[in-house]
Amino acid sequence: MGITLTKGQQISLEKSDGGKLSVVRMGLGWQAAPRKGFLARLTAKEIDLDASAVLFAGREPVDVVFFQHLVSDDGSVRHTGDNLVGGAGQGGDDESILVDLGRLPVHVDQIVFTVNSFTGQTFAEVENAFCRLIDENTGQELARYTLSGGGAYTAQIMAKVHRAGAGWNMSAIGEPANGRTFQDLLPVIASHL
Repeated sequence: MGITLTKGQQISLEKSDGGKLSVVRMGLGWQAAPRKGFLARLTAKEIDLDASAVLFAGREPVDVVFFQHLVSDDGSVRHTGDNLVGGAGQGGDDESILVDLGRLPVHVDQIVFTVNSFTGQTFAEVENAFCRLIDENTGQELARYTLSGGGAYTAQIMAKVHRAGAGWNMSAIGEPANGRTFQDLLPVIASHL
């Protein structure tokens, strides 16, 4: 069973037996909130949330993995593909990003995971949104951050994985923002590095 993180909380990504994680998966899931009224249901659009991973060396972005660049230049980070409509409520991941921690270049010390509404709907129109980190080798969920409260923004800086000595930590950020792509979010991300 994983840890449910609150905004600002940090956990170590060491295994319970003291070993190091080798490959982690950031999963993103969401649903469109139910629309009230006959006309609202007729005019409802699908919600396309996008997961991105921005790789940093210090405070400088050095690579990004998102729906238009599915694999990092060095091959250590891989997006599994773009989901244009979200989930049907089963609680599974709608988009995933795999990170091979052992293959990351030594100069990459932080990976920031973002979510943005490419279609421009606000998070008030989204429900059951979450970000979770899974040990890809065992399938064990390590941590989960649930997006709550909706809001009149179109993006969120969800979490970051960062080097801590010889290992890695995950921090839940949960910072609302506005933007259709990760590029729009870089000024907000900078305050979390």
